[in-house]
Amino acid sequence: MTPSRRELAELTGDLSAAGGVRLVTLGDGAERGIRTLEFRTGSGLAFDVLVDRCMDIGAAEHAGRSFGWRSPTGFRHPGLHENADEDGLSWLRSFSGLIVTAGLDHTLFGGDVPAGAYRYPPRQSVRHGLHGRAGNLPARLTGYGERWEGDRCVLWAEGEVRQAAVFAENLRLVRRIEADLGGDEIRLVDTVTNAGFEPTPHMFLYHINLGWPLLDEGARFEADIRETLWQSDSVAEQKADHLTFPGPVPGFVEQVYEHALNPVEDGVHRVAVINDRLGMKVSVEWRAEEFPCFFEWLNLRSGNYAVGLEPSTHHVSGDAAARQDGSMIWLGPEESRTYHTTFRVETA
Repeated sequence: MTPSRRELAELTGDLSAAGGVRLVTLGDGAERGIRTLEFRTGSGLAFDVLVDRCMDIGAAEHAGRSFGWRSPTGFRHPGLHENADEDGLSWLRSFSGLIVTAGLDHTLFGGDVPAGAYRYPPRQSVRHGLHGRAGNLPARLTGYGERWEGDRCVLWAEGEVRQAAVFAENLRLVRRIEADLGGDEIRLVDTVTNAGFEPTPHMFLYHINLGWPLLDEGARFEADIRETLWQSDSVAEQKADHLTFPGPVPGFVEQVYEHALNPVEDGVHRVAVINDRLGMKVSVEWRAEEFPCFFEWLNLRSGNYAVGLEPSTHHVSGDAAARQDGSMIWLGPEESRTYHTTFRVETA
């Protein structure tokens, strides 16, 4: 049990003995210069918020056991990002961590889409790369720290990410991250607002990536799947199990699924990865009306071993299809969308 505020004051002269939030700057290699907020709840849950990477969550662990995926790219400084390189696939050179945000006006694979809404004749179209620009944009850190609510201590951080261009989109993401001292959950609240004066497309997706040792041979995917709406061709070719995972496979080609989920309770979706050998379960919960779509990304390749859980505003067919079938979200001036997501680390 977490001590009360009075008890903690009697036991220690500094709250950081129990947990807290600390701002540091990474200092070496491709990560050099990234401001990072280190969260420690005191229960064993520890995670890093990458302020200069859209306030995404990078490293994440519980009781010394990592569950946030670590790819070979490391947490690359956004100043090194080449947005238009490799035919839009350069996003993969910065792809690592528990959460990588996709959006704010585009998700999924790239391509050209009309830009007539911006009324600038030289900009007839916009060319997007994989999963958009947001994940490689620095935030303006507006606050962080520890806040007492009676005997409950909330660790928190908030920042603002702006994706904007002259004669194009002007979108603002305000992200708030909270965790309780002594707790085992992370709460994420995002609000995306059109800060401009033209109707602007909006797509949003969380690429939530789980890795070893949570992910290992025999780990399980838990979800109430009503129907699998789509799967990549690699599923039929490789036939890797997407419910009970095998170990790493050399040369594995990613398998991707779009699942229609049944709510676990009124209007709430929940999925999880469970490692019975470790006795560890990591679940993700979100509101179905905010993220009506969900993808499972199975990347069992040796050296890139990960599973992705992806709540999404749009189906896997992507940007151009959403414009054609009328499902694209168009935010009017000062119009907003808010998203609520909770991560929990539990005993399996």
